[in-house]
Amino acid sequence: MGTVTIGVSIAVPEPHGSLLQELRAGFGDAAAHGIPTHVTLLPPTEVEAGALPSVEAHLTEVAAAGRPFPMRLSGTGTFRPVSPVVYVRVTEGAEACARLQRLVRDASGPVARELLFPYHPHVTVAHAIEEAAMDRAYEELSGYRAEWPCTGFALYEQGPDGVWRKLREFVFGGAVVPPQAGAPLESTPLPLS
Repeated sequence: MGTVTIGVSIAVPEPHGSLLQELRAGFGDAAAHGIPTHVTLLPPTEVEAGALPSVEAHLTEVAAAGRPFPMRLSGTGTFRPVSPVVYVRVTEGAEACARLQRLVRDASGPVARELLFPYHPHVTVAHAIEEAAMDRAYEELSGYRAEWPCTGFALYEQGPDGVWRKLREFVFGGAVVPPQAGAPLESTPLPLS
């Protein structure tokens, strides 16, 4: 059956996803159009193709225990000189992303693995391109802002052509509870008639 390369990530929704993908391509990143804009939860990982059902079952369990949370992107950062990457920073939702990626990579699960670098949620906007273009990406997106409610994540597979394609979405199982539902109600005395 062979192996496949998979990844798990939180998609950056429209219109933000396409905008950042086009900007990434504009900076000269040739891989931009093959990588949907995302926050990684599981980096590219090779698994046996026959293991995909168990991976999906594991991710279903992780999602079922999850709850929606706010995501906010703001400003830029870089991993240079350690790694040739410029990214947009996750300024809200980072802790939830870190918790999710630990659950996805759980030692008892089908995609248990160690990371090459400590986990740092981010949205890549330039990778392994000329230094001047990396600098331009860092400067031009320094004022970038976006926010949305994160309601789940997705499993992707990298094709032989290098393009990442979504296999399945996993929606968090927790009900979305309006903020006032958990708070005590303020009461206003009713006029007596």
